[in-house]
Amino acid sequence: MKGIYVLVVSVDGDTKVNVGALGNTFFKKGLYAYVGSAQKNLKKRIDRHLRKEKRSFWHIDYLLRDVGRVVEVFWKEAEKSEECRVAKELGKTGVPILNFGCSDCSCVSHLFMLGDLNLSMSSLAFLTADFTRVVHA
Repeated sequence: MKGIYVLVVSVDGDTKVNVGALGNTFFKKGLYAYVGSAQKNLKKRIDRHLRKEKRSFWHIDYLLRDVGRVVEVFWKEAEKSEECRVAKELGKTGVPILNFGCSDCSCVSHLFMLGDLNLSMSSLAFLTADFTRVVHA
């Protein structure tokens, strides 16, 4: 199955992470939303993101390996173009981490800082209508 997903990632403290080609990137403590896609085998892609042990390939791998923890996953069957539409929607309320996760498109970012829990939930409200939501502890 192909589709898109949004990982809600908790970063427990202010930190810098070496994000491959992006170099050292500063992350403030808080919640972030990362938008990605899988054009085949969506479940395997999401499962890969949930594992700590893996080769770092995508920008999100560096964040998840070093300091990030996935707390929720939203996913749905969709074409790749939906990934950028969702990123643009998240960009209306979230703060973009410039050039993160968007090297294959013209978006400013596919990772957004959402702020505190209340702001985070309102920023993600548009996903609840047509995405499947999975809470990950």
